Amino acid sequence: MEWSEELSSGLLQAAPDAILVLDSGRIVLANDRAGQMYGWPVTELVGQSVEVLLTDDSRALLPERQRLIAEAESGSIGRIVTTARRRDGTEFPCESSTTLVETARGRVAVAVVRDITERVLADQEKERLRAEAQAHRNQRLESLGQLAGGIAHDFNNMLGVILNYANFVIEEAEADEPDVAMIASDAKQVIRAGKRGTDLTHQLLAFARREVVRPEPVDLNSLVTQSQELLRRTLGEHINLIFRPGPDLPTVTCDPGQIEQMLVNLALNARDAMPSGGQLVVDTALLDARVRLRVCDSGRGMPADVAERAFEPFYTTKGSGEGTGLGLATVYGIVTQAGGEVALTSEVGLGTTITVLLPAGAAAGAPETAVEPAAVDARGETLLVAEDEDALRDVAGRILTGAGYRVLLAEGGAQALELAAHHEGEIDLLVSDVVMPGMLGKELAERLVVARPGTRVLYMSGYAQPVLASQGTLDPGVALLEKPFTAGDLLTAVRRRLDG
Repeated sequence: MEWSEELSSGLLQAAPDAILVLDSGRIVLANDRAGQMYGWPVTELVGQSVEVLLTDDSRALLPERQRLIAEAESGSIGRIVTTARRRDGTEFPCESSTTLVETARGRVAVAVVRDITERVLADQEKERLRAEAQAHRNQRLESLGQLAGGIAHDFNNMLGVILNYANFVIEEAEADEPDVAMIASDAKQVIRAGKRGTDLTHQLLAFARREVVRPEPVDLNSLVTQSQELLRRTLGEHINLIFRPGPDLPTVTCDPGQIEQMLVNLALNARDAMPSGGQLVVDTALLDARVRLRVCDSGRGMPADVAERAFEPFYTTKGSGEGTGLGLATVYGIVTQAGGEVALTSEVGLGTTITVLLPAGAAAGAPETAVEPAAVDARGETLLVAEDEDALRDVAGRILTGAGYRVLLAEGGAQALELAAHHEGEIDLLVSDVVMPGMLGKELAERLVVARPGTRVLYMSGYAQPVLASQGTLDPGVALLEKPFTAGDLLTAVRRRLDG
């Protein structure tokens, strides 16, 4: 059965790609799609040399294609990706497949041409995204390197102070006539350096959004009002602090301690930007169901390249020893962990403005008054302490035993469960590190409470992610003591947990 000319013509016109039939380089047949693609009426396209459709790129491939046509008997001579020219002179990328066909009038070349503009654009977009992702990876690696270098520098300085003053204490204590006042003075230097390390750790955790967060409804106006005296001491007498509270402000759900830390960090930055004095304006307002906290200084401002990197950890333009470069990085961590946004605008010579937006909650009410426990000493309770760090376990045991508690010490979860199994009396409280090798504190607590339902749990950790909920806040019912802690911190947390 032979195909009719009408059917062949229909198939030619139904094809989604341009089809050109060439005889010795001249177009003898073309479908409507070819006319649309090249911008020619089909009647005018037929009879022309294929040269009118070629670009410089595709013309460079023509000798090789002509050689293949001359040498081949029939069938496909392959596919090429090149460019083509429309009637108006514009060019577009295309993919062309050519097949040689023997007809009654002789051999002709049938070219099927597809416009691949969309494919090329998609490939270019993929490449752009890949390059952008690589740039982001490089930037993150640079930031991590900067972070690691900053941490190493600051902690090495603190450790140097601690080690040397601790040696001074030992030397003086072993002297024939120890100077108690000198020992006490040197020990205070050790504590002061340790406190600096603690502050830096909390800043790092806040930046990484791993700080322990205890959110509550906070009246931002009241919090700023209560913090004004602290901020004025931070700024100094040469800087005028102005607070402009917005009216009818709803509460925001956040950790008030973190917001106060954020305000102090911003005040410190403002103070350094205004060495000759100036003013710092703090204002609040309600904007589109979000509470805005804005901090504006009249300092020297930042150039654009510095402002772009201001929130990076350990990025600072201050001299050595003048700043860690964690101030604004900490602010960023605090705000984002609270579900908010923070932005910075700055003009050289005019000042800097930090804008914080936090999700609005309910209308502000009267603040609750915290009730401190009357005493921290033991009342006959037995405590099980699980801590894999030997020195810290000994410290905790010494503090708790000194307060009158009966203390069982375990170096990990397995030993804690074994001690509990052989202990005949009550275990009133488990004090457990969160992250321990072999068994996490959470698993230890779950297994111990099954065996001893009356036992309460107090966790200890400086990195509390395993006991935090998905939003970075404490799971309901979880009590956590942050490391490092003082004797007072530990005793207060234990008493509070025991008293419910």
